[in-house]
Amino acid sequence: MKVRSIPSYLPFSFGVPAVLWQILFFYLPLALIIATSSIAISQGEAVAWKGLLFPAYLKIIASSLALALGNALACLFLAYPLAYLLVFKVKRWKNLLLFLLIVPFWTNFLIHVYSWIFVLDKHGLLNTLLQSIGMIDAPIHFLNTPFAIVLMMIYAYFPFMVMPLHAALEHIDPHLIEASFDLEATWWQTFRRILLPLTKKGVMAGFFLVYIPSFGEFAIPEFLGGGKYLFVGNVIAECIIGGEARAFGMAFTLLACSILLMSVGLLYWGMGKVLR
Repeated sequence: MKVRSIPSYLPFSFGVPAVLWQILFFYLPLALIIATSSIAISQGEAVAWKGLLFPAYLKIIASSLALALGNALACLFLAYPLAYLLVFKVKRWKNLLLFLLIVPFWTNFLIHVYSWIFVLDKHGLLNTLLQSIGMIDAPIHFLNTPFAIVLMMIYAYFPFMVMPLHAALEHIDPHLIEASFDLEATWWQTFRRILLPLTKKGVMAGFFLVYIPSFGEFAIPEFLGGGKYLFVGNVIAECIIGGEARAFGMAFTLLACSILLMSVGLLYWGMGKVLR
């Protein structure tokens, strides 16, 4: 009996829904923003673009880049040891620990944000715990501070860093690490010469999975920052969703996305040099 071969196009057909989703909800809205901004300029609304030259808006973009970069680096430094432990040290409980890492994200993201409000509140869990063990005498105001924003950002994006690193480390033969130690290499030498180059793709994938969405984060600075700290996402939401300065909001979106893409290119090039 002759076995019929699978058509070469069949595996690629399963990716059609994802491609259509990306076209409809990413490329099409981006094309509409570009077209609307071009029409606004042609109708004499070039003032929307001139307003972008104010230092305040450039400072907002710089703040968003700093927040995204800091969040990506913090997640990387925290996630790499955890991924290493999951792969090489706690094999028996690995699946359970991965499940516990992911299961909170089965709930709505806003529930997480509001939960952290109760944790960081002046009379919340964190202040109560610190007072009960005698570390502080009076409650500390954690909410509406950069600390609250950074803490929630790390919490929200941490799994996006752990999973690519875990997948990359799983492909490493443990005997390579043992051989490195047998040759009297230090932990740093083993990490720099063996682990880091072999997990380069996982590091870069996790880094940009955190870095890119962190740049446009809206909910965390809005709720945990009390609206006192402006980032790219907040400005875009205020201009476009509010509808009062839509032309300026679209121009600002294009400028911010352009700078983000340039920063991604520079970081990709720099990380390629460092991780080789």
